[in-house]
Amino acid sequence: MSPRRIVCLTEEPCETLYALGQQDRIVGISGFTVRPPQARREKPKVAAFTSAKIDQILALKPDLAIGFSDIQADIAAALVKAGVEVWIANHRSVAGILEYVRRLGALVGCAAQAEAYADALERSLDAVRSAAARLPHRPKVYFEEWDTPIITGIQWVAELIGIAGGDDIFPELSCEPLAKGRILADGAPVIARAPDIILGSWCGKRFRPEQVAARPGWDAIPAVRDGELHEIKSPLILQPGPAALTDGLQAIAAIIQGWSARQR
Repeated sequence: MSPRRIVCLTEEPCETLYALGQQDRIVGISGFTVRPPQARREKPKVAAFTSAKIDQILALKPDLAIGFSDIQADIAAALVKAGVEVWIANHRSVAGILEYVRRLGALVGCAAQAEAYADALERSLDAVRSAAARLPHRPKVYFEEWDTPIITGIQWVAELIGIAGGDDIFPELSCEPLAKGRILADGAPVIARAPDIILGSWCGKRFRPEQVAARPGWDAIPAVRDGELHEIKSPLILQPGPAALTDGLQAIAAIIQGWSARQR
């Protein structure tokens, strides 16, 4: 029997279940959930990313809790010990996000709807990729996930930059699944790789381009010289769910297209 009372420990299962028309199954969500906006009005908030209100979750009598990544291992363990079934996804790529949608749909008994939704997401990716292939210039892009310490972008972000028509300047770091594997000791590698565009998405706080531009030596970077520092709102890009493939990708593509149009 498909689960009927689901607690979403992160945003992506909540967004996906709403997209599939399965929102009535959700009995609790993460306090960081912003998509879809009605979820914040309709569902009790019982978890953060690294912590959860276990007693409140158990009071909701869930038959499934869904989370993301090894960072939520302690939450998962506490729920499992209390007898709750838990699914922790651990995907880090665009292909992984699409597969996540399909697997979640199958898990709740709506595989056909999930397959159709994932197919539609794939078609939208292909449309952006095709448009990007027609751009006359392809920029080097630096994505910053955090400022102190400096943390570069994760794999799905690097892949979306590629789909949108750019080249992530730290492809070797993007494959590191944990943030600690993407820390830069200082800004020298960014200066050396001379990005044309800087994208910032500081999780939980506003990106400050003036602070980035003022870093020692960064005035030599083409992106800083040309004023190509842009914020991508973190709810659009830093969660491995549908938002990254839709609004997040569109935001990146718009910036790259604008940059390309300004080249001589």
